[in-house]
Amino acid sequence: MSFLSLTLALLLEQWRPLVDRRAVFAPMAAYAGFLERQLNVGQPMPGVLAWFAAVVPTLVVTWILYGALYAVSPLLGLAFNVAVLYATIGFRQQSHRFSEIQRALREGDLEGARRALAEFRGHDCSALSASEVSRLAIEDALAVAYRHVLAPALWFVVLPGPAGAVLYRAAAFLARHWGARPDPDVTEFGAFARRAFAAIDWVPARATALTFAVVGDFEDALYCWRTQAGRWVDPLLGVVLAAGAGAMGVRLGGGFAAAGRMEERPELGAGEDADTAFLDSAIGLLWRSLVAWLALLLVLSLTAALA
Repeated sequence: MSFLSLTLALLLEQWRPLVDRRAVFAPMAAYAGFLERQLNVGQPMPGVLAWFAAVVPTLVVTWILYGALYAVSPLLGLAFNVAVLYATIGFRQQSHRFSEIQRALREGDLEGARRALAEFRGHDCSALSASEVSRLAIEDALAVAYRHVLAPALWFVVLPGPAGAVLYRAAAFLARHWGARPDPDVTEFGAFARRAFAAIDWVPARATALTFAVVGDFEDALYCWRTQAGRWVDPLLGVVLAAGAGAMGVRLGGGFAAAGRMEERPELGAGEDADTAFLDSAIGLLWRSLVAWLALLLVLSLTAALA
């Protein structure tokens, strides 16, 4: 059922992407805000309690609903799986900016590509060259596909029912909601949310990097992963970006001008500077990776059914 659920959810998301997910996350945001108001005293331990209070009931409710629907009919269980996956995964609803950048650069419209990238990233990109726009767009595409498709899909397969996808998305939301805000009191309160998400993200990051290596340049992907990933500001995302850059034979990272100042970052990958052609390579790498995962899941499903 995992293979069929994931395939149907991906097809549905490609056909009609869920563009506005605020309604999906509004209950979690309201509950997280309530827990923060009740428990946040600027210390880490209440943050631990709040994280479990937010995540465990969500997983229990998800599992109970799935089990009840499956007991009535396996088709209802399948429909619930697809619905949860549709709400928790998705590259299509965010990739339209990438498509705009790709189209603009192909047509020689650098200003249009800069505007699309600025909307995607949320900062000024008016001083970027075509190579820098391509480089940042590729980084964003790899990160979005990993965090919004591959990682939740892996956890969906690992845990029973749709609980794994819910766990990953809830942990990512809480790490961002509590763990990424500049308020010092919230920073302490959200420390566990950041660590919990890093732990949950550890295996998917490496599984994604290994997949990039298998479907791309294996030796360069592993070399860049091993020697460069740890220098990135987010080491787990660095694993994905370094392996992806090595697999494509492109250089990512490096400095760029944003909001009137230089953003200095370590270099990732090896080979040529990013350009429009590498945008196509990035999409190809992502689709080959997804197909490889689905093929592996299909084999495992058939093996389990025939055992």
